[in-house]
Amino acid sequence: MSTEPPPPSLTERRKAATQLDIAHAAAELFATRGPHATTAEEIAQRAGVALRTFYRYFRSKQDAVSPLLTVGADRWRGLLSDTEPGSPLLPALRHAAERALAVPDAQAAEALLRTRGLLRAGADDPALRAVWYRVNQESEERLVPVIARLTDGGDPLEVRLVAAAATDAVRIAMETWAGGEAGTEGPGSPAELAVRCLERLLGGAEKG
Repeated sequence: MSTEPPPPSLTERRKAATQLDIAHAAAELFATRGPHATTAEEIAQRAGVALRTFYRYFRSKQDAVSPLLTVGADRWRGLLSDTEPGSPLLPALRHAAERALAVPDAQAAEALLRTRGLLRAGADDPALRAVWYRVNQESEERLVPVIARLTDGGDPLEVRLVAAAATDAVRIAMETWAGGEAGTEGPGSPAELAVRCLERLLGGAEKG
């Protein structure tokens, strides 16, 4: 049985679509002007929404990009949720990371490059960097019940440690990639780095 929540309602899907439109507008403006030179009013105008709508969904201009930063984690967690309980943990995590960070088309490659741009912008913007860290913390918390199901209700401490290590592995992979010039596929790509990080951090998880 999946640990993911039931499908969202129509209202929830519309809300998510509006949030994503705002997130795309914020990312585009951050990429061209930088976070410091971009205002919430400009993001709202680019997204075609009222400023009050912007603040209904987001606390700050930096917070507006959080839906884009959560996409990869949500996909990875969903793939893990579909894994049979009791499956070898590291291969399951590795396979899910490879699939979640794969670039089967131009749209997927563009999404990764957009994330690279946001991570680079965060280097000079503490508020944007804080959003990235918060997204990862929330992802770790949501990963705990997924790991618990995969390990058939394993030791709670070990489950939390695995969730934390796995989340950090992917985070470090993305940050390392964002700081370099490697492509979206092949050596040095997010998928390749994520697998390397997972193997180094969790290589002994199945032996415990």
